[in-house]
Amino acid sequence: METQFIKFEVIDGVGKITLNRPDVLNSFNKGMAMEVQEALDQCNSDQAIRAVYLTGEGRGFCAGQDLAEAIAEDAPKIENIVEFHYNPIIRKIRNIEKPVVCAVNGVAAGAGANLALSCDIVYAGKSANFIQSFCKIGLIPDSGGTFFLPRLAGFQRASAMMLLGDKVSAEQALAFGMIYKIMDDDKLQEEAFAVAVYLATQPTKGLGLTKRLLNLSMFNELDDQLDLERDAQAEAFDTYDNKEGIAAFLEKRKPVFKGE
Repeated sequence: METQFIKFEVIDGVGKITLNRPDVLNSFNKGMAMEVQEALDQCNSDQAIRAVYLTGEGRGFCAGQDLAEAIAEDAPKIENIVEFHYNPIIRKIRNIEKPVVCAVNGVAAGAGANLALSCDIVYAGKSANFIQSFCKIGLIPDSGGTFFLPRLAGFQRASAMMLLGDKVSAEQALAFGMIYKIMDDDKLQEEAFAVAVYLATQPTKGLGLTKRLLNLSMFNELDDQLDLERDAQAEAFDTYDNKEGIAAFLEKRKPVFKGE
């Protein structure tokens, strides 16, 4: 796909999406939102892509919405920006049954912070920080922020972050359960991308089913979740990768998974 506001490439089975407006800390305009959506659709439909990697170009991950676009005379209504620019991205990240790895470099503010929090595994550079900056301009957290952050960090912390707009360091984000690991800034891209490449070699059909169950666990009662686990396990048991994994274990060799 041709892009202007992101970089998109497929490397070793990984669909790599890089937000690419570094002069404005990768803040979102309509063009970038549409390109991210298109890239995620390609990652979803292309069977050769078995994992997704999301990061930002330059010194920041994403500063959220480009406010100059939002207040322009011909700007769409804010609810349309949320509905057609951001919400589809969050839904696609959660619904794609492939692991999505996020590498947060520098600032992740507003919708940029919540975009990161929607991913499956989040790594952050030591200098990264997360800011629920909406309150500073009289807005509310969107892009799934009010959904994901209380579940990750707890209600009290989420409430304070959203009402105060304090900067949360990578170390705090790790302690709060918002991210998985911190990496040295100069090693973040290499090491986090290596995780995505590793995941692309794994039984990604089973990983996708796991992701589906994690999504549903946010709403279900235990009995309902147990039933879903039973059904998904039957589906996973019937995959090529399960048969290959068992055969490799019995034959004492390294498995070769296909994501099937």
